Amino acid sequence: MAETQPAEHTIVVPPSVPMVALLGSGDEYLRVIERAFPDVDFLGRGNEVKVQGPQPEVALIERLFDELVVVVRTGAPLSADSVRRSIDMLRADTLTRPADVLTADILSNRGRAIRPKTLNQKRYVDAIDRHTITFGIGPAGTGKTYLAVAKAVQALQTKQVNRIILTRPAVEAGERLGFLPGTLYEKIDPYLRPLYDALRDMLDPDLVPKLLTDGVIEVAPLAYMRGRAQDVNSKVLTPGGWRPIGQLEVGDLVVGSDGVPTPVLGVFPQGRKEIFRVSTQDGASTLASGDHLWAVSTRDDVRRGKPHRVLKTMEMIGNLRAAHYHRYELPVLSAPAEFYPTQVPMDPYALGLMLGDGCLSGSQRTPSFTTADVELGERLAVGLPGIRLRHTDRFNHLVLRDREQTDVLTRTNPLVAVARELGLWGTKSSTKFVPELYLYNSAEVRIGILQGLLDTDGGPVTQANRTCRVQYCTTSTRLRDDVVFLVRSLGGVAYWRTRVAEGRKPGLANGRPVPYNHDAYVVDIRLPAGIEPFRLERKADKYREFGGGGRPMRFIHSIEPAGTAECVCIQVGAVDSLYVTEDFLLTHNTLSDSFIILDEAQNTSAEQMKMFLTRLGFGSKIVVTGDVTQVDLPSGTSSGLRIIQQILEGVGDVSFNWLQSTDVVRHRLVGDIVEAYGRWDAEQPQTQNANRGRGRR
Repeated sequence: MAETQPAEHTIVVPPSVPMVALLGSGDEYLRVIERAFPDVDFLGRGNEVKVQGPQPEVALIERLFDELVVVVRTGAPLSADSVRRSIDMLRADTLTRPADVLTADILSNRGRAIRPKTLNQKRYVDAIDRHTITFGIGPAGTGKTYLAVAKAVQALQTKQVNRIILTRPAVEAGERLGFLPGTLYEKIDPYLRPLYDALRDMLDPDLVPKLLTDGVIEVAPLAYMRGRAQDVNSKVLTPGGWRPIGQLEVGDLVVGSDGVPTPVLGVFPQGRKEIFRVSTQDGASTLASGDHLWAVSTRDDVRRGKPHRVLKTMEMIGNLRAAHYHRYELPVLSAPAEFYPTQVPMDPYALGLMLGDGCLSGSQRTPSFTTADVELGERLAVGLPGIRLRHTDRFNHLVLRDREQTDVLTRTNPLVAVARELGLWGTKSSTKFVPELYLYNSAEVRIGILQGLLDTDGGPVTQANRTCRVQYCTTSTRLRDDVVFLVRSLGGVAYWRTRVAEGRKPGLANGRPVPYNHDAYVVDIRLPAGIEPFRLERKADKYREFGGGGRPMRFIHSIEPAGTAECVCIQVGAVDSLYVTEDFLLTHNTLSDSFIILDEAQNTSAEQMKMFLTRLGFGSKIVVTGDVTQVDLPSGTSSGLRIIQQILEGVGDVSFNWLQSTDVVRHRLVGDIVEAYGRWDAEQPQTQNANRGRGRR
């Protein structure tokens, strides 16, 4: 084999580049280069460096100086360590230039920049930019967590995400939280200290506590991330009606904030937890854990057109008022909830009219309808094929079977037959209700029956300089609740108050006093734009004249402890992660618009890893870091990090990045120690390795 021909080359450094910055104080960096190339002779003079040695080495040194000149020109500092790493990158013969690695700033804070220092670190950082889920796996000291936190802070500062969530499994050293002294946060603080330290390196130390208090940054053990939960008996709206959240399974459909059914992607039992009753100003309420998530807006958020902020139940306690205003507004349905459409036996609007001004008590064989509006009588006749109205006096009408159509009608009054079928025949004003067939039906059916009820027993209420609200009155508790249901299911807001019958001054009918036998319920209603509450022209005209109903608004009014209960959390496929719970409240459990880091992931079980990854919400990123050689799980428990690559093989938008001892950025001796352990592990008998691996798991 022929010997490599020696070569000689003079490297001329541009005058704009200070030689001391390039070669280091006392030629420190030049000494590093000389030790890396023992077969090459170096001679530095002025702004020139003459090198003589084997041709491949000389060519490599020429490329090295070109890269170092670029680094110095960008203002990035050189160090003996960065020179050594540049040499290693060039010898690896990769397409990535060392200058691209050493000048790739992630963050700049207090006069120093945070950037990758090795080729694998650069690939890891680039993978975080390109993928939704990124795994960084390697030994301690390779910057896995530190770089991930830097990318999280960068994403927060550039408004790519609204919050940062940092988490670790708290199992190190075999200790258990329950046996440690102090409060919960004092117990978990030692496990999370590296994450706090990284944050304080990258942000103003005085700002970190405020961000933690405001919930913009959350640092918590992995087990406490599961706490976003509701009581298993809490109702969730589905296209078929209400179901307890504890009965839902993956693949079931629930109703999202846009009214459209959305699939359940994950169901996570939580065990027994402390819960709170969250109530709104319109009387709605539901139960949720202290860590349950809510999408809310403040008055300033709404005025400035800002998106919802996501807060935990606990973060809002004691902060529900701003002066005399409610602080937190909840979203309402942006479109009517979609239920499975079903054919109905009677026109919805006509049924609403009969529930309002009709008599279905059965005290007389023929139903009747009482109204002073001729228009309503005409509309009722149109909506009830096979019947006709006969005036008995000024306001009263009998609803009779149309005898001219006896060839297609039975001898039974068709209205009576339908009322019996729906369970309404025999009901009085205080016992009427809307049949479930009409409540859980298409938006058209629900709007129709609501319009019939409001055209008879409701009306527009006007105030100076205010939009027009709608008021409805009934003596039936069931009908009251049904109207509230209809309004809320259409994206509106409804709340009611009681007029007690006892002690009220009697009303007048034809000049005669008539006592009140039942309490009356007054329901105040605001419907969203696009949903007309009235068909009766005089009411509809007045409603439009005063600008319609304005914007329905719902505010959190109170949050009170409600004991403990078995809880569960779900993940849904809606873009905004919201779903409809009790009383048509909108809430969610997933981590949307967040940058989430799971550190020390080798200490998660397979079940915990699945729980964590499936909590991913829209607009979020996840970074998982760990060292598969440092598993501290109890014997017999498999590390979720060891098997996750096999599980996610073929799943798109997921990146696995492996860092090695050469990527250790602590003391150089740490890298040597990691390599020594690797060699020792490789030299041991295979059976010993297997036994040792089982012990670490």
